[in-house]
Amino acid sequence: MALLDEDRLFPAEGRARDLARGLYAEIRDLPIISPHGHTDPRWYAEDAAFPDPAQLFVTPDHYVFRMLCSQGVELADLGVPRADGGPVETDGRRIWRLFAGHYHLFRGTPSRIWLDHSFQHVFGIDRRLTAETADWYYDHIADCLAKPEFRPRALFKRFGIEAIATTEAATDDLRWHRMIRESDWDGRVITAYRPDGVIDPEMDGFAGNVALMGQQTGLDTATWQGYLDAHRARRAYFKEFGATSSDHGHPSARTEDLPQAEAAALFQKALRGECSAEEADAFRGHMLTEMARMSLEDGLVLQIHPGSRRNHSGQVMAMFGRDKGFDIPGRTDYVTALRPLLNAVGMRPELTVILFTLDETSYSRELAPLAGVYPCLRLGPAWWFYDSAEGMRRFREMTTETAGFYNTVGFNDDTRAFCSIPARHDVARRVDCAYLATLVATGRLAEDEAHELARDLAYELAKRAYRL
Repeated sequence: MALLDEDRLFPAEGRARDLARGLYAEIRDLPIISPHGHTDPRWYAEDAAFPDPAQLFVTPDHYVFRMLCSQGVELADLGVPRADGGPVETDGRRIWRLFAGHYHLFRGTPSRIWLDHSFQHVFGIDRRLTAETADWYYDHIADCLAKPEFRPRALFKRFGIEAIATTEAATDDLRWHRMIRESDWDGRVITAYRPDGVIDPEMDGFAGNVALMGQQTGLDTATWQGYLDAHRARRAYFKEFGATSSDHGHPSARTEDLPQAEAAALFQKALRGECSAEEADAFRGHMLTEMARMSLEDGLVLQIHPGSRRNHSGQVMAMFGRDKGFDIPGRTDYVTALRPLLNAVGMRPELTVILFTLDETSYSRELAPLAGVYPCLRLGPAWWFYDSAEGMRRFREMTTETAGFYNTVGFNDDTRAFCSIPARHDVARRVDCAYLATLVATGRLAEDEAHELARDLAYELAKRAYRL
């Protein structure tokens, strides 16, 4: 018995379902462009076997362990490393049994579709994961992982990945990307420039990170001009390893275009650790505008994804560190917040700024109208808490009438969970085909245009937006 319905996510009946099937059949096997993600470049560099099923599917995936945590499962019992190096469960089979015994919690969620897709299409499994089948699952997946065809490079080819971007801090030495480049493998794995650690005065180690960037570039990052030039040098270094984008995860969408003397003074306060919360936010905002100006110089696409109230649980942050499932969406203003940047560079068509959101109430009110007029703006896809069938459908419904399709950038999977990449792209392709089929069936789009759009949304727009 297949785990997945072949008509999943298509319209329930009638002409629209038939149209969706036809559209999907044409684009289901297109190559995957994955221009924004967080897989580990070490996987592709070393091409070592994944250790065990739990470390592949459970321990590194905050989509999985946050749901289990919500029902009282301890993160330590799932093998999530503690910040202090304290004891956690290391027996993969015990972790897997705990996961399997709670698998019912994922009913109706996007994680369930992604996991079942991986089980069925990657590992050839045709029975449901339960407490009773847990050991059979574990043994079957473990046996597969021991085979060469389940190593990262083989799966990369099997998944049909044409290009994938990882994301590294501005001070990363990119050793794994160098190792990939110096190998005889032809898979296209590129990096993306993530400078939050040297832009956000409220991040731990900000001053030390800035000093390290100075050491790496040979520039005096204790001065404002030296600091800006160091960013330029690091961006150029990242471009040597294929980077076509920078990536900025700020608490808000605030931008500023401050006089240089004022920005320099804020920078000095940041280095001394003396910024107030307001001053730190202003500095981050100004640096987004500086990054946009640098993008006009070097061609990197600028991605902004604000609005996550990160590490909401102080207890979990103290015990397990950052990024452990407790990042929560918050209200985000774009119209006022982006105006300084847009007044500075927003009419430059050679600049591409891709906007993401965790506040879907802003889609039709703010984001679509902005992207529907400013030449530099594009809308990133439904993301994080909304990269689901319903979230993707709402995204199309709320943005298309104002921004159209061609002010969006297709889909990106934004994942650390390698085996979920084809599953996530499959969901996006099915949802987009269902939406296009509905437009055709209701007389709002010609059928030949729907076929062209299906390919654009699945492949062409991402490739074009990210200059791949």
